[in-house]
Amino acid sequence: MMENNGFNNTNGGSMADLEELRKKMLEDAKKGIKEQYASEEYALIQAINAYLQLSKSYNLLFERLSEWFGIYIPELSIQNPKQLIAVSIAVAEGKNIQDAASRVIGSNPNTEGILEKINSTIGRPWNDEEKNTFLQVARLGAQIESTLDSLDAYINSAANRLMPNVTYLSDPKIAAELLSKAGSLERMAFMPASTIQLLGAEKALFRHIKFGSKSPKYGVFFKLPKVSGGRWDIRGKIARLYATKISIAVKADYFSKRFIAKELKESLDAGIKRIESEPERKREERGRFGRGGGNINRPNNRRNSKFKGFKRKRY
Repeated sequence: MMENNGFNNTNGGSMADLEELRKKMLEDAKKGIKEQYASEEYALIQAINAYLQLSKSYNLLFERLSEWFGIYIPELSIQNPKQLIAVSIAVAEGKNIQDAASRVIGSNPNTEGILEKINSTIGRPWNDEEKNTFLQVARLGAQIESTLDSLDAYINSAANRLMPNVTYLSDPKIAAELLSKAGSLERMAFMPASTIQLLGAEKALFRHIKFGSKSPKYGVFFKLPKVSGGRWDIRGKIARLYATKISIAVKADYFSKRFIAKELKESLDAGIKRIESEPERKREERGRFGRGGGNINRPNNRRNSKFKGFKRKRY
């Protein structure tokens, strides 16, 4: 049997050699995995993803807690999540209500008015079981709030360590989110500016490719104040300028490790100022499918070419 498989002592092979080869391959694989994840950038990717997901959960929890709180004290409407959680815990525990009320309006003398609303509410009186359940949800909100603060501190610190140039030009969270979309700092360093510009807009890009809708002009970059707060006709230009400068910055972060962000920032600000000074362009007429929906009457539109030659059956 060993001769048929070609692993016998005469041919210089044996089961011991195979076992040794298997162990060596396993060691090489483990070493490769360890080296691959040696950089802190992968921890930063997980941290920003956790932050974004927890932020969504925190907002949903705030909406639920706000409606629930309104059952018991409908006279009091609190729009700030941190203040709502503090007041909810204080009211449910029945202590430190004055301190919680002062957080809502600061040192304003109307604190007594809030306390009067809480004490003379027309809302539903709650029993102990309801109070304990509501208190657990409010404490969960406080825990998420604390976790978000910890994640925010780590993201700011890690992003400045790993991507000082990119962080200086944009923002620690935006830099970390760009890194997460790219997959690694190495991949991002080899990306052209046009690809970096569309990081985070993958769904819109594939919708453009498949259905012929308008091509996206920005993804994560829309969170930048200069892009989201800019005029509608220059947002794409500003996003492109940011992508160009960040493309240079990430190469410096990965290859040379030199801090060149100040020069890039000066050039970026001058470019944005020049773009903002351009006259506003008139809006084009919207297509049949609304804004960004494309125009079905265009001869090269995929909606036409996709169903070309199709005839409806008559029954």
